Amino acid sequence: MRKTYFVGIDVASETFVASVLMAPDQQLLSAKEFGNTPEGVADLEAWLLAHAVSREEAVLCMEATGVYGETLAYRLTAQKWWLAVHPPLEVKRAFHPTGHKNDAVDSRQIAEYAARFRDRLRPFRPRKAILEQIKVLLNLREQYVRQKTAHKNALKTIQRKVVGTPLAEKLHQQTIGQLEKNIKTIEQEIKQLLKQDPALHMNASLLSSIQGVGLLLTAHTLVLMETLQSPLNPKTVAAYIGISPYENSSGTSLKKKPTSRHFGPAQMRKLLHLGARSLRTHHPEYRKYFERKVAEGKPKSLVLNNIANKLVKIMCAVIREQKPYIPNYRSVSPLISKNALTKS
Repeated sequence: MRKTYFVGIDVASETFVASVLMAPDQQLLSAKEFGNTPEGVADLEAWLLAHAVSREEAVLCMEATGVYGETLAYRLTAQKWWLAVHPPLEVKRAFHPTGHKNDAVDSRQIAEYAARFRDRLRPFRPRKAILEQIKVLLNLREQYVRQKTAHKNALKTIQRKVVGTPLAEKLHQQTIGQLEKNIKTIEQEIKQLLKQDPALHMNASLLSSIQGVGLLLTAHTLVLMETLQSPLNPKTVAAYIGISPYENSSGTSLKKKPTSRHFGPAQMRKLLHLGARSLRTHHPEYRKYFERKVAEGKPKSLVLNNIANKLVKIMCAVIREQKPYIPNYRSVSPLISKNALTKS
C-alpha cells in the first residue's frame, strides 16, 4: 500500500511554515520556515524531496489567505504537487482553541486537518488569467460604486446646508464624474476580455440571452463557474450564493420560518435580487406570479427570492445545454407526446 504524506502549510506575508505528518498523531518532519517567494517555494520542494516525500505520495494543504498564498499555490500546482486550499474557518473549527498558537502549531494543525478530512479535500486549480482579471475588475468596480454613492450622499448633505461651500460641491461633483467614467471603462474592459476567450464569449452570449441577466451578473456567474470547478447545479449555486432557504426548527419549541443564511458572494446576491425585481416589473408571467403569491400572504422578499432561484435554474440550464434561452418555451410531458403519437 502506497504511503501518504500530509503537508500542512501556514502562510504569512513574508514567510510560510510547513509540517509533514503520516497520520494525525504521527509527525514525520517538524515545522520548517521558508521565505514566501519563488525561491522559498523551490526550497520547500527540495526539502520534501530530500526526505523522500514525493509528488505522488504527498497531499499538501494550506489555508486561503488571498494574495499571500498566490505565489505558493500557483507554483506548487505548476510543479504537479497535489494541493488543497481550504477556508481558515473550516480548519479552525476542527480543533479546540487550547494550547499554544504559533506558525509551527498552525502548520501541524493544517496537516492534521488534511489527514483527518482527506475525503473533503479538493485539488486547487488556478483560475484562468482572463477570469482572474475580470474578478479584479469586478471588485474594483464595486469599490468605485460605493465611493460614488458616498460622494453623492455627502454632496446632498452639503447642498442642504444653510451656508454653502461651492468648492466642496465642485470637488464632489468632479469626483463623481471621474468615478462614473472609471466604471464605464471597467465595463468596456470586461466586455473586451470576454471576447478574447471563445468559450467564455460563448457562455457570456448564452447568459445574456436570459431576460434579467446583464453584463455584471454574467461576469460574476462565469467567475463562479470557475470557483466551483464542477457542472453548475442550481441547488449548489443557490446555497453557495446564499439564496437557498433552509428550515430552522427543533423539537416543539423552536419553530422559525425557513430563511436564507445570507453568506457567500454578496455582490452576486445583490445582482440576482435586482434581476428578480426587473423580471417582476417587466415580465408578464413573473409579474402575475409575484402578485398571486403576495395575494396569498407570502412576504414580497420571499417571492423575489423565489424568482432569483428560478433565474439561477435558467442560467445553469443554458450553460449545461449550451443553448440560448427561449423566452416562450413550454416543456411538454413525454407521456403526452407519446399518447399524441399513438393516437395519430
